[in-house]
Amino acid sequence: MAARAADVTDGAAPLLLLFDIDGTLLAGATEAHAAALVSALREVHGLPAVRSTRDLGIDPSGRTDPEIARLILLAHDVSAERIDARADAVREACCAEYARTCPPDLSAFVIPGVPELLARLAGREEELRLALVTGNYEPVARVKLRSAGVGHWFASGQGGFGSDSEDRTDLPGVARARAGGAVARAGRAEAGAGSEGADRSAHPRDRTVVIGDTPRDVACAHADGVRCIAVTTGRFSAAEFEAAGADAVASDALQLEAAIDALT
Repeated sequence: MAARAADVTDGAAPLLLLFDIDGTLLAGATEAHAAALVSALREVHGLPAVRSTRDLGIDPSGRTDPEIARLILLAHDVSAERIDARADAVREACCAEYARTCPPDLSAFVIPGVPELLARLAGREEELRLALVTGNYEPVARVKLRSAGVGHWFASGQGGFGSDSEDRTDLPGVARARAGGAVARAGRAEAGAGSEGADRSAHPRDRTVVIGDTPRDVACAHADGVRCIAVTTGRFSAAEFEAAGADAVASDALQLEAAIDALT
C-alpha cells in the first residue's frame, strides 16, 4: 500500500518515529512479561489463581498493560474501584517481577532486519528521531529492549508507555509532548534561556508517525491526528490494516524504511 501524501514543508522538524515493541521490533518475547503481570495481579489482589488472557478470551494485541490487567481482574470479579485503587501497586509489582525474571538474552526474538534498520534511521539524526509508543509499562519496555540488544536506540525520557495511561490513544500525545521538551532543551542550549528556542510545545502532529503491528496502533495514531505505518510482522494482514486506515503498510524492515522515506 502506498503512503498517503502529506502536507510537509522543507525545513520542517525531524520526523518523530514512534515504535511499538511486541510484534513490531520483537516477535514472541512476551512469555515472561505476561507471567510477571499475572504474578502481580495475584500478589496485589490476593487472588489464589489467575486465568490467562487466552483462557479468558481476551485479545491482548495492542492493549496497554493496565488495560490488560483491568480486563483480567474484571473477569475475576474484582470491582472497578478496587482495580483503580491498586493500579499503581500492580504496575510496581509487575515491573519488579519482570526485572527479576526477564531472560538475559532476548536477541533471538528481534525481528529480522530491525537492528540494521534502527542503526540506519538513528544515523539520520537531522531528519529523524526515534522513540517508543507501547502498551508496556516503561520499566518493562526498557528491560525487554535492553535484553534484546536494541534498547540503546531509544532515549530515556522519551516516548509513551502503558505506565503513562491505560488508554493507548493517549500515548502518541504523551510522546509528542516529551519530544517537544527535548527540542526546547536543545533550543535553550543554542539560543540561551528565555529565548524563542525555549518553546516547549509538543512535537508537531504532521511530523509524527506511529509504527505498529495491530489495528489498535492505527487507531491510537489517528486518535491523536498523526500518521501510522502498519507492519505485518505480527498476526494482522495488509488487508486488515488497509481496512483500518493505515497510512502505509510494510511487510519487513526494508519496506518499512521505504515507507518512512515516503513520509519524510
